[in-house]
Amino acid sequence: MRFALCFLAASASAPTSAERLTLDRIHADPALDGPGMRNLKVSPDGARVTFLRGRSENQFQLDLWQFDLRDNTTHLLLDSKRLAPHESISDAEKARRERERNANLSGILDYNWSPDGKQLLVPLAGNLYLVDVARPDTARLVASGDVLDPKISPKGHYVSFVRDQNLFVLDLSSGKQRQLTSDGGGSIHNAEAEFVAQEEMGQRSGYFWAPDDSAIAYKRFDEAPVPLVRRVEIFADHANIIEQRYPAAGAPNVLVQLIIVAPDTGVQRQVDLGALSDIYLVRADWSANSRTLLYQRQTRDQKSLDLVAVDALSLAQRTLITETSTTWVSIHDNLRFLNGRDAFIWSSERSGRNHLYLYDLDGRLLHPITSGEWGIDNVLGIDEAAGSVFVASNRDAVIDKQTYALALDGSTADRPRRITLQDGWHEDIFAKNGEVFVDTFSDPDTPPQVSIRRSDGALVGWLEHNALNATHPYAKFRASHLPTEYGTLKSDDGQVLYYSLLKPAAFKRSKRYPVFLSTYGGPHAQHVVRRWGNTFDQYMAQQGFIVFRLDNRGSARRERTFTDAIYHKLGASEVADQLAGIDWLGQQRFVDAKRIGVFGWSYGGFMTLRLLAAASDKIALGVAVAPVTDWCLYDTHYTEQFIGTPQEDPMAYTNSGVFAHLDGLRSPLLLMHGMADDNVLFSNTTRLIDALVKRGVQFDLMIYPGAKHGISSRADQRHVYGMIEAFFKKNLSAPGGH
Repeated sequence: MRFALCFLAASASAPTSAERLTLDRIHADPALDGPGMRNLKVSPDGARVTFLRGRSENQFQLDLWQFDLRDNTTHLLLDSKRLAPHESISDAEKARRERERNANLSGILDYNWSPDGKQLLVPLAGNLYLVDVARPDTARLVASGDVLDPKISPKGHYVSFVRDQNLFVLDLSSGKQRQLTSDGGGSIHNAEAEFVAQEEMGQRSGYFWAPDDSAIAYKRFDEAPVPLVRRVEIFADHANIIEQRYPAAGAPNVLVQLIIVAPDTGVQRQVDLGALSDIYLVRADWSANSRTLLYQRQTRDQKSLDLVAVDALSLAQRTLITETSTTWVSIHDNLRFLNGRDAFIWSSERSGRNHLYLYDLDGRLLHPITSGEWGIDNVLGIDEAAGSVFVASNRDAVIDKQTYALALDGSTADRPRRITLQDGWHEDIFAKNGEVFVDTFSDPDTPPQVSIRRSDGALVGWLEHNALNATHPYAKFRASHLPTEYGTLKSDDGQVLYYSLLKPAAFKRSKRYPVFLSTYGGPHAQHVVRRWGNTFDQYMAQQGFIVFRLDNRGSARRERTFTDAIYHKLGASEVADQLAGIDWLGQQRFVDAKRIGVFGWSYGGFMTLRLLAAASDKIALGVAVAPVTDWCLYDTHYTEQFIGTPQEDPMAYTNSGVFAHLDGLRSPLLLMHGMADDNVLFSNTTRLIDALVKRGVQFDLMIYPGAKHGISSRADQRHVYGMIEAFFKKNLSAPGGH
């Protein structure tokens, strides 16, 4: 095992006299990050940038704002409280927000631009409003009754939405509303994404407009085959018996269909999805000329994915691309159609890294657009006139996210041009023509800054400079802010693992400190990143802890040899790598190896339990929040992607779960869970409680009435992190605590 030099040199530790963070302040208004922006969009005419922002008195109540590029002014466009003083949402909308991790938000959560840039479609409190950008005070109610997933059609002729599991359109010229489906209800859903599609496939919508407004392709699914799970949601003053169609690993999924409907006539035609019914319909898109519908069909074992083209008139089909893997084929959102030619961009991990390829509409590979020992995250934008495609990647540093430009003709495939120059993390939104983009940048010492830039990276202007000056909410804590160090060590098979480390205030190398090890460890996520972030990590470091994170094998944004290590053995490589990090910590003179504690949420909670079971001799305590304990209780798409079905490989489920390893768990444990969790079901924790009690294992337990997976209310969040801090201090006796 070797230690690599830090990416960032540690600056002097914060003086002890500086004002330190408190949990009360972390969970109060205004947000310590500064005036944040969500859901940034460039208007179709390129004249405005719109965004959602929390109110100064309540950062979770979002209003709609605009920045006018013509005079560089920022204005409140739509006040959510004025439009809906008393917000009430349906259970379906609550579930949707939980899937999108927005359960703690209220107000305006989404909006859509009309193609001419003159109007906005805004859902709020179950109603749907059309807003004239020039006269926002005249917002017009166009639909009500718990509408879901509203859209303005690409040409602007229609507004569409889902209500009561059926698809509707409103003709904007005539004002007439048409119900396009009528059989929705019970187990039948039209134009919606099913549970696992929302939760695991990043599928936020179940219907897709043709670019010329001539047709809508929509998903119709029947969830009757999915087992009906009866679970109790326990609140402070009552309990609800919930019947949920939950597709646990190995159980039947929904039966899915793909249908094309004409919005003007309601005529429907069903697309043949092939001989196999047990499939995933993971994506559907239209070609730029609206003549071809393309859908992505993934096999149940997720080792094969087809991109299928359907003639919009005849419904004749041809498979353009088939991706295969001995483990799993990853889903992506990088299918892009070029307007100037009959071609499209596609991404694939077939080389072991995620790269872009250009195909014609017959499925013939024209050439790679990117190549080499690096990979892309996703496509951000295309400037066809300039012959450029813009991508996000960590090519220059695994812990960073940068934006790069490449030539569509493949001439720069192995030498992309980086256009975001500050080291750290960039989240970028491009205009449709690719000529400008909105850049949200941060690093561990810089709260998110939002600027508008040309496609070469040149600054146009600041949308939100968010300077850490005397008026910034974080200003009084700046002097106590601790620097983040980054480094690498090696896994047992020689792969590079990235870590981050915070040292306590007034750090002395001669002193030995306890460790707060924060882990997630699961696929599709990266825990060690160079961006502004976790104030609780800062808080724990200021309380006298070394704060340590490490991304183990299986984590996101790495090559496939790194991620595939977990296949059919969840918890094995991940635990081994975290233990390598713990061993490295134990070798540092400033670490007290007998006072290392672990905390994790969700997959991180699973990791905490597996780590305690594997190495209670090295780990002094663990906090597991909402942990998966038995993978048989988790959903089909996520779980089977990594360990198949319980019927195919029962030992993989036994060995990947927690219960086969519990005899090794001897360190103090704090177990926490929301009592209405519909993602990692509360039964994961009740089963663990029963198993620990039968073994005579003492542990601490905190359960939250009415809380979902994120335990997301402000009071609950304050309590969760207060419990975590108290448990660490009680069991590790951190020096310097307050």
